[in-house]
Amino acid sequence: MRLLVLVVLSVALMVVDARFTLLKPVRSQMSLVLMQSYWITDLPQRLWQGVASQFGSRTELVAENEKLKSENLLLQGRMQKLASLTEQNVRLRELLNSSALVNEKVEVAELIGMDPNPFTHRIIINKGERDGVILGQPVLDARGLMGQVVELMPYTSRVLLLTDTTHSIPVQVNRNGLRAIASGTGNPERLELRHVADTADIKEGDLLVSSGLGQRFPAGYPVATVKEVIHDSGQPFAIVRAVPTAALNRSRYLLLVYSDGRTAEERANEAAQAQEALDQHGGGPIIPATVTKPVPVTPAAVVPAAAPAAPVVPATPATATPAKPATATKPGVKKPPEAAPAAAKPPATPPTVVKPAAKPPVPAPATTGRQE
Repeated sequence: MRLLVLVVLSVALMVVDARFTLLKPVRSQMSLVLMQSYWITDLPQRLWQGVASQFGSRTELVAENEKLKSENLLLQGRMQKLASLTEQNVRLRELLNSSALVNEKVEVAELIGMDPNPFTHRIIINKGERDGVILGQPVLDARGLMGQVVELMPYTSRVLLLTDTTHSIPVQVNRNGLRAIASGTGNPERLELRHVADTADIKEGDLLVSSGLGQRFPAGYPVATVKEVIHDSGQPFAIVRAVPTAALNRSRYLLLVYSDGRTAEERANEAAQAQEALDQHGGGPIIPATVTKPVPVTPAAVVPAAAPAAPVVPATPATATPAKPATATKPGVKKPPEAAPAAAKPPATPPTVVKPAAKPPVPAPATTGRQE
């Protein structure tokens, strides 16, 4: 009888708890009481794990230490190589007057949930709009690109993975720069390259990196590795399947990449302004060439100015003409008295001639010497 009463009472409580909210306060208080019992029952296992971790094998610790040292040495060598490549890239970008970012800003995020729909590949991270996340922001893990932010909430965000059937990303073959579009297939372990020519230079093992042509993902990040290339002579395009480099089903900690947030119009305007400034700067050296032209012109202008000053001496031929009649006095002796006044005229002319030059009056006394 007691068992029957207890069964009826338990069934009634379950019905009331399922249909009404009267027992929610009771459940919350009971959870506080049962939490202590859970902690007590789990205490032996936690104590055993702590003791086992404290008394671990020394050989395992030494082997792990050696392994970490070797990995650290390899990573340091790779970091030095990457540092030299980064510096070289910076110098080349300076030569090309490029304003693209070399090192993007990143922020660590954690995966806190997954979309239960098996036909969509979406995850939820613990960074949202209050943390500075923007719509369309790229997300990657330690191995490569994972997807992009498609939905923002105050403290969380929803990320669409590369393998979703509605997602595509422009990529290029790292070996030869061949461009293509990688689309999701719904399989978390497979991507497919669309519309790749059957004669394209692509083969198994090629690394696919983001090309940056979509203005959404930064260029140079690994996306996938080509796993299979099927050529069919009857089809214009080859079937190319690739495996994502990122661990889409296993990564827990992710990186949010803050790349250049400028729009295409802003980039175009800044590029036009930079080109205009470069043209103005390049047009500056032409000014000295125009200034040097007047320099040779000045001496040429002085020469014609001196030329008219010299011809001002036409008064000398006037003095020479009276000298000829003075020499014409040879046929007769009566004309010497007339020659005297002719010789007297030159003294009147010299005062006018002395102003331009003192040498013109010299021929007059020469004629008088000949007369004597």
